[in-house]
Amino acid sequence: MLDIKMIRENPEKVNELLKRRNPDLSIDEVLQIDTERRKIQTQVDESRSKRKNDSQKIGIMKKNGENTDAIQEEVRKLGDDIKELEEKQTELDNKQRDILLHIPNIPDETTPIGLSEDDNIEVYKWGSPREFDFEFKAHWDICEEKGLVDFERGVKLSQSRFILYRGKGAKLERAIINFFLDYHTSEQGYEEVLPPFMANSATMTGTGQLPKFKEDMYKCENEDLYLIPTAEVPVTNIYANEILSEDDLPKYMTAYTPCFRRESGSAGKDTRGLIRVHQFNKVELVKLCTPQTSREEHEKLTEDAEKMLQLLELPYRREALSTGDIGFSANKCWDLEVWMPSYGTYKEISSCSNYGDYQARRANIRYRDKATGKTQFVHTINGSGLAVGRTFAAIVENYQQADGSVVIPEVLRKYTGFDKI
Repeated sequence: MLDIKMIRENPEKVNELLKRRNPDLSIDEVLQIDTERRKIQTQVDESRSKRKNDSQKIGIMKKNGENTDAIQEEVRKLGDDIKELEEKQTELDNKQRDILLHIPNIPDETTPIGLSEDDNIEVYKWGSPREFDFEFKAHWDICEEKGLVDFERGVKLSQSRFILYRGKGAKLERAIINFFLDYHTSEQGYEEVLPPFMANSATMTGTGQLPKFKEDMYKCENEDLYLIPTAEVPVTNIYANEILSEDDLPKYMTAYTPCFRRESGSAGKDTRGLIRVHQFNKVELVKLCTPQTSREEHEKLTEDAEKMLQLLELPYRREALSTGDIGFSANKCWDLEVWMPSYGTYKEISSCSNYGDYQARRANIRYRDKATGKTQFVHTINGSGLAVGRTFAAIVENYQQADGSVVIPEVLRKYTGFDKI
């Protein structure tokens, strides 16, 4: 959520940055409400002061034996007026908060300006796409032929875009998860957590999924619980409504969870295979840090995610997302895209985002500054480390052999127990 003080002090700048995302975005209504709210606050303060003074007069008048009926009636009326003004103020507070909850984060000054993913900027590539000397196959065909994924029965058990892994496919999926978690914890310093796979509306609001994206999530009927779309949601909110010590920062956390997404608006996109499904596994990286180290920690987290692709020897590229493509809560985002032979292009496998204090304001995550003793909002950062199903698909496609087999990347073999499928 944007800082109302920043909006109040720099309205033109905030509007200019928001319009980099979308020309229709504006904080003008927020400012109008803020002006009206502050005007009412002034009236409340003045009425309270008058009521206090008049109450003191009543005491003096009673001691002097004077009639206080008129002034007591005025004090009573002031009380009614104050109550009415406070109710109006509460109404404006709620309206302002609701509007702010629907306004996205302002982009960082370094985020490329653009209208869509077409305006994203390629930063660099790592590795070279494999040149096949045989007719390669798409991962969905290999998965069916090898019995790694039973797409048909996954649909039977749930509905379209739900996956049933089997045999060596299930074991490869689990191996990828374990490899990611082991490396992030033992080599990169993250604490492993295993959060609930459901979250309440307050938690969903903290990271920005609610209220804006309610239709994209699966909700439990008659309960204030949603299936999480990413581990970012529960992990970031672990410290919601808490004040951390500056010495506790930065916090590095990693978590495996299944992720559940309706994928509304994606009809016709990537309908085959493992790229776009309603339930998928992911290992997430989350950081809480001070504003001073935010940019550095964002870069380090992105490099931590890249390391997974490098160890798996999967070609990828890094892209800087434009203002028209970054996530709702993010101010800057690097996308990592892995090479997929079946598509003849790179596909997103991780989005590494810096949220500044946007999520922390919504979730009320603060720390106490050692130098000043004052509390400040932390900065939150997260990224996939990595999306497991897409990693699975990339391995199957990039490591397929002319004889139809699939070689297992060396770093995964101790987890799978086999070196070839």
